[in-house]
Amino acid sequence: MKKIYKKLYLLFVLGALGACNYLDVVPDNIATIENAFTLRTSAEKFLFTCYSYMPMHGHFNDNLGFMAGDEIWHDDPPRDIQVTFFNIARGQQSVGSPLGNYWSGGQRGEALFVGLRDCNTFLANVDRVRELTMFERERWIAEVKFLKAYYHFYLFRMYGPIPLIKENLPIASGPDQVQVSRQPVDSCVNYIVSLLDECINSEYLPERINGTEGTELGRITKPIAYALKAKVLITAASPLFNGNPEYATFRNKGDKAELLFPQAYSAEKWQRAATACKEAIDFCHEMGYELYRFPGNSGYKVNDTIQKQLDYRAALTSTYNNTEVIWANTNSMATDMQRWSMPLIANGVSTAGPKGILAPTIKTVEMYYSKNGVPIQEDVTYDFNRRYNLRKAVPAERFWVKDNEETVALHFDREPRFYASVSFDRGTWFGNWVDNYDCTKPLLYPQLRATEFSARRAISNYSVTGYGIKKLVNIETVCATDGNMTNNIITYPWPEIRLADIYLLYAEALNEVNGYSAATTEYLNKVRARAGLKSVEESWSNFSREPQKYTNKEGLRDIIHRERCIELAFEGSRYWDIRRWKTAHIELNQTVRGWDITQKSAPSYYKDRLLFNQRFQIREYLWPIELNEITINKNLVQNPGW
Repeated sequence: MKKIYKKLYLLFVLGALGACNYLDVVPDNIATIENAFTLRTSAEKFLFTCYSYMPMHGHFNDNLGFMAGDEIWHDDPPRDIQVTFFNIARGQQSVGSPLGNYWSGGQRGEALFVGLRDCNTFLANVDRVRELTMFERERWIAEVKFLKAYYHFYLFRMYGPIPLIKENLPIASGPDQVQVSRQPVDSCVNYIVSLLDECINSEYLPERINGTEGTELGRITKPIAYALKAKVLITAASPLFNGNPEYATFRNKGDKAELLFPQAYSAEKWQRAATACKEAIDFCHEMGYELYRFPGNSGYKVNDTIQKQLDYRAALTSTYNNTEVIWANTNSMATDMQRWSMPLIANGVSTAGPKGILAPTIKTVEMYYSKNGVPIQEDVTYDFNRRYNLRKAVPAERFWVKDNEETVALHFDREPRFYASVSFDRGTWFGNWVDNYDCTKPLLYPQLRATEFSARRAISNYSVTGYGIKKLVNIETVCATDGNMTNNIITYPWPEIRLADIYLLYAEALNEVNGYSAATTEYLNKVRARAGLKSVEESWSNFSREPQKYTNKEGLRDIIHRERCIELAFEGSRYWDIRRWKTAHIELNQTVRGWDITQKSAPSYYKDRLLFNQRFQIREYLWPIELNEITINKNLVQNPGW
């Protein structure tokens, strides 16, 4: 979608940068703009230009939330892979050249303020296109207003208070007018929500796009607008933005010295968020959205155990009538993400085979529940202190661990989402290889100890922790008999928002408003039921060392937070969640650990090995604005600590 008009626009933007920054730019190639809106075809290209700034989350190195946190790790220094955002996880952020610079563009960050100016240019000129019907024009306007809201939100979530680019400045604007200031948190949120409300109230924005209309897939619909509004208001109600004393002195410059963060906690913000979540859920239900269940395939032979895993895996990756994905970003297809997530699960010689580089950490593995649906640290039936002891699988466990093979106790008696999401040494894997779609036969499994076929063979293409990501591999992707995967990858559009996400946001908001009630856990329990787990009430009452934990707000908050980290693991959600919860300075100041992959025997291989000591400073809750931008714009204040 990065069409010629984006290039033309960037040319005149860059031409003006000698005197001011990109926020100051005023369009000066009026002839080009007029030409862009002369014909329907050229105007449509400009519409797609507005779409083209959307971050490409379907590629691991463009998914900031996926790479910058603590869920996955890989070799250091990395080889055969670009790792810009991974360097954030390694503590290498800087103010001189920020990683993921979405403010002014650079270090794999799109210049979203340029994107906002493109959106404003479109809105100011689309009425000139005489060929458009009223329906087309109003629909395009609603789509671009959504994109304005999304780009503002993306920046807000990263930087906190931002300048609001409501419209482009007139050509005659003087130096003082283009020296923009940041707007307070509440002003930012209210403006973003107002744009989304305009989209929701537009009778021209489609309620749903038929899956057969290939050219329409990925374009904005009302359910997407409802869902984003819920996420915006949840973010605004969260501790990072709702009465945060860390920013008590964070002010704009000038005589007024406007305070940028609200200092008083507002319970009403949680109520507003809860209302938005419920409206999103109700509208999505009305449009036919529901938690996805894998419908089956005539060529697959599955049992209940495998079916539960496929229900969960396919909710993310299925392209066939997926009832759960509200916003599928066709601008970013998951291709390499699959190959880099999957280890070899059978002996293969092709150089186009699975790489298995993206490696979950032991911390992530331990996050998943026991088979009883509670944390393994809490489960009264789970011997947490002996979780690293070796254990041999019995035939009844063959759908999780290869029969008669040894692995650690940590890999036994876990919830279905663990086995659907994470691959491990001697852990069985259904599908994704020729003749591996029949659970009545022995299933394939990775062998990851040193010198084995799934282990490190050269200087690259291996899991540094001993784990892989099963969840991100489309069940229909098939490796050939020689291991060739590249030619057989079934891509899927990256799911920016799915219904389970909104269900859990609603539970979170209700708990902050009212604490525990059956209504608070209703949608939380729907997510758990799809995962094959009992309700929160039943699981904690019968199996937790803290059986009353769910009955108080603080305990249920912890449960909901963990549920989000499990359900949305490897989707780029956790990193943003722990920032808005203000727990990143706890979670990202811990050790990164994996198994000793240099060892051949099970007792030696299964030694907990330190890979990295993560460090997260309080200043990192907000992104640094590139130093050059602060120098150029005298009214722009830097984020605290940078």
